[in-house]
Amino acid sequence: MAEKNSKKPTVQKNNTSISNTVRGIVFAFVLFCFGMFLITNMNLGNVQKTEVPISEVIQRANDPEGNIAKITVTGQNLDITLKGKDQPTETSRKDGSGTLYDQGLVDYCEKLEGDELKKCKDTYPVIEYKEEVDAWGIVLDVALTVLPIIALVIFFSWMMHQATAANNQSMSFGKSRAKLYGPDKKKVTFKDVAGNESAKQDLTEIVDFLKNPKKYEKLGAKIPRGVLLAGDPGTGKTLMARAVAGEADVPFFSISGSEFAEMFVGVGASRVRDLFSKAKKNAPSIIFIDEIDAVAHKRDARGGAGREDEQTLNQILVEMDGFDNDSGVIVMAATNRVDMLDKALLRPGRFDRHVNVTLPERKDRLEILKVHFKGKPVEADVDLEALAKKTAGSSGADLANIANEAAITAAREGHKAISNADVTEAFERVAIGPERKSKVMNDKERKITAYHEAGHAVVGHVLPDSDPVHKVTIIPRGSTGGVTWFLPPEDRSYKSIYELKDILARAMGGRVAEKIIFGADSVTTGASSDLKNVASLAKSMIIEEGMGDSLRNIVFPGEDTGYYTITTGKPYSEKTSELIDAEIKKLSDEAAKRAEEVLKANRGVLDKLAEELLAHETLEEAELEPILKSAKLPSIAKLH
Repeated sequence: MAEKNSKKPTVQKNNTSISNTVRGIVFAFVLFCFGMFLITNMNLGNVQKTEVPISEVIQRANDPEGNIAKITVTGQNLDITLKGKDQPTETSRKDGSGTLYDQGLVDYCEKLEGDELKKCKDTYPVIEYKEEVDAWGIVLDVALTVLPIIALVIFFSWMMHQATAANNQSMSFGKSRAKLYGPDKKKVTFKDVAGNESAKQDLTEIVDFLKNPKKYEKLGAKIPRGVLLAGDPGTGKTLMARAVAGEADVPFFSISGSEFAEMFVGVGASRVRDLFSKAKKNAPSIIFIDEIDAVAHKRDARGGAGREDEQTLNQILVEMDGFDNDSGVIVMAATNRVDMLDKALLRPGRFDRHVNVTLPERKDRLEILKVHFKGKPVEADVDLEALAKKTAGSSGADLANIANEAAITAAREGHKAISNADVTEAFERVAIGPERKSKVMNDKERKITAYHEAGHAVVGHVLPDSDPVHKVTIIPRGSTGGVTWFLPPEDRSYKSIYELKDILARAMGGRVAEKIIFGADSVTTGASSDLKNVASLAKSMIIEEGMGDSLRNIVFPGEDTGYYTITTGKPYSEKTSELIDAEIKKLSDEAAKRAEEVLKANRGVLDKLAEELLAHETLEEAELEPILKSAKLPSIAKLH
């Protein structure tokens, strides 16, 4: 789909890593300074010095019985260490009358030798002199005083920054979260979009509007305000919008409908205003709202005008067709639920154009498969045309998934290139599910499964309006014990009542085959999925297509219309509900009877096919043809 700039995530990751590292360093620095501050205060608190007059110091120093052990002189200051102490506990200052010698603190020991010197040192204090200016001490004192202050300033600055960031985030609560795809992004063009030629044709005109607006303005034509892309999931609506932006070479604002919604009333409307304001500043530009049904569903009296989603929708309506209708902004939106959108949004002047992005046809599927298999090593015998034929009803996303699964299967099997078997396995895995190789069936279960699948195949082969049998297998896959594939020879837009009745009959073929072979009281739960499909298809034929006998040409409003009856809680009465149930039962009984007549008339073919399935487990179309060619349609099973 949309390519992304591979460098952006790396830059964001590096920026986050650097930011975390800086925060760690700052936090460690703050802790270090705070610790030093505490240690310094603790040390200062532990060493309490008593100031003593110099006269007292002189008297005690010259007294052999005095308790002074050492005097440390630093300039005019004296630090006095008492006997029995490891550090100074007293302090004093010179009186300014000269040296210590002049003040009576004479160290006689320096003139003595031997025992007399030792005796003298034991008697009188030792005087030590230090430099008057202790530069490192000053620096340490200043650092221990200033660094804690700096640390506190940094800490409070960081706290203020966090508070500001939180405030900015709250202030941006009403800002648009749309992503801007400008010239710096890799462009997607219509060449990158395979299939959907009709949709591309409609969107090509939008591109021409953006490139050559004066061409249309001269003739009085107005540029469409909005383009609504509608289609099943996975059909490429978002890719189409990106292609329009790439072809027109204009700024492209992309946002999801759910990103407008918040728990606070008014936020969605504010984001809509901000989004359109940005788009107008970059006009001509495109706004793309994906899944617009999240904020633009039908309004009703139950909600009231104060609801957040309705305020958001009202703002979108005003921006798309308000007083300022020459903004140069085209709004594109995508949805797979057009029936849920508000009528005011769909009228001309807002979404002027509705582009249906349909499921791809066979030729489109082939082109899509070529795109997704491009760049992958593929063996020469891989038949993409056959795969396109088998994938009727698949979307572009389904086809991309098949191509990816084929590559995964090839890698798992150790193949150097994707083989035909890898492609087949990928298709069956996506369509039904992976093979359950761990599922072990006993002989009785295998026989029941073989006759069940053979019943589907024989009935489907014989009925004139049924699709041809493509493959039958009794290998468990997904939630099924076996699978019978029917592939249409060509894509069809409509189905007749005869085709639908044949689908019902072949779906009942499995249960009926079990009944014929093992008895009416021996049927199993293996047909539960078939019976659900029969009931669902029969109900759709009655209430949506008007194909019932007593309810022919009558359809009933869908549940989204808000029409319900009190008695049934459905868009039809109790009596009609009984008629619908009777019609569904009638169609189911008819399908079972037709299947039974076909299988009784072709019992030999049924037994032969079941035997081959038990022997080989899987039979392809070429292997089925010689077995089924002798099967005949009994007259009683014909519809026309």
